[in-house]
Amino acid sequence: MVESSMYSHHRRSILQRVSWWLYLLLIFLPVTLVLGVINIRLYYTSYTPTHNDVVPQLAFIKEKLQAGAAEEMQQLFPEGYFFTYALYGLTWVDVGLQSVEQRPQALAEARWALDVLESAKGQAVFSPTLTPSYGVFYIGWSNWLRGGILKLQPPASRDAAEVERLTTELAALAAAFDANASPFLQAYPGQAWPVDSTVGVAALHLHDTLFEPQFEATIERWIRLAKTKLDPATGLLPHRVSAFTGDLLDGTRGSSQSVIQRFLPEIDPSWASQQYPLFRSQFATTLLGVPGIREYPIGTNGIGDVDSGPLIEGMSLSASVVTVAAARVAGDGELADTMLNVGEALGMPIEFGGSKQYALGVLPIGDAFLAWAKPAAPWTFTPVAMNLSSLVRWWWRWPIHGVSLLIVGLVWLISRKLKGKRESKALFSTET
Repeated sequence: MVESSMYSHHRRSILQRVSWWLYLLLIFLPVTLVLGVINIRLYYTSYTPTHNDVVPQLAFIKEKLQAGAAEEMQQLFPEGYFFTYALYGLTWVDVGLQSVEQRPQALAEARWALDVLESAKGQAVFSPTLTPSYGVFYIGWSNWLRGGILKLQPPASRDAAEVERLTTELAALAAAFDANASPFLQAYPGQAWPVDSTVGVAALHLHDTLFEPQFEATIERWIRLAKTKLDPATGLLPHRVSAFTGDLLDGTRGSSQSVIQRFLPEIDPSWASQQYPLFRSQFATTLLGVPGIREYPIGTNGIGDVDSGPLIEGMSLSASVVTVAAARVAGDGELADTMLNVGEALGMPIEFGGSKQYALGVLPIGDAFLAWAKPAAPWTFTPVAMNLSSLVRWWWRWPIHGVSLLIVGLVWLISRKLKGKRESKALFSTET
């Protein structure tokens, strides 16, 4: 009996020791490692002209596109298929504009993306009965990409057919703007969003910087009318308007305003320099010191949807990512760089074999938006520095460090209690 009791005690002691080591290996060490990586990457600058991690991201995105990612994204977002290819092509344009060595590849990849957008699949969700055909969203984004492709090429090397296609489609877009009482054209039958018309007008201006200007009157009229349709609550362009009058239906929101702020400077840098500070002061906020963009203005609450994604204390992940592009174009390096630091930490990127993905690559359109935002730079103007108040505090990383240390401490405390309990049981068994 004594031998049996000793055997039982020895067996329990071994199991308790094994369970403690398993806890350390499976819980404490992984938690500590993950939190350590997150905190270190808060200091990681992911994109500079001399350190370009966008190309590995593009390699991952193309691999996913070839595996059907755009079709999968279409099941989640109204323009999921179109946007995944469009952003891929546009990012390559930015890379090519900033790197002569990579320009040939950039040109080839951007053309590949544009070919897909012009296919039946690329046009599938848009209506050919709209004016212009397929609507302002399709014409605006596809011709912004087409204009970028032409911008990558020296004037003597530009294909005459490509130039004619750009001019013809944008002439139809300009005619639609000229004939419309509202500055905001329809993207879908009976539906209009100011952000889509902003991209379209930016494409008109891009044309006029590349070739003989022919849309100046249209652009000036659009600016004049758009200024009469601002959301009175924010002084910014609204999220959704009447397709026929341009009157406000939904007030300003971060998910659309972040895109507007990327493209408005391409139309009128002076007006944009007034609009961006308004946007920043009403939508940029911090949570535990970490900056982000709200979906609704500060002091206003609302629910998330397909445009904003889930909201965290009112902050939209999609609006925050796209605002990196807007901030870059506005010259707001403080906000752009800090949010990229946050993305590098919380996105837990994996880079291997020339490919880089975020959040395990489960949402390729998210990778595409982030890749597009990182190298964003003006295409049609030279930016002028704005006098912006500081949003990011020098200590902004400290709350994250503190929470991380607290979590590690709690996990370690649990491990010590488990070990202490094991040792108490062993001592009790020995005494008895």
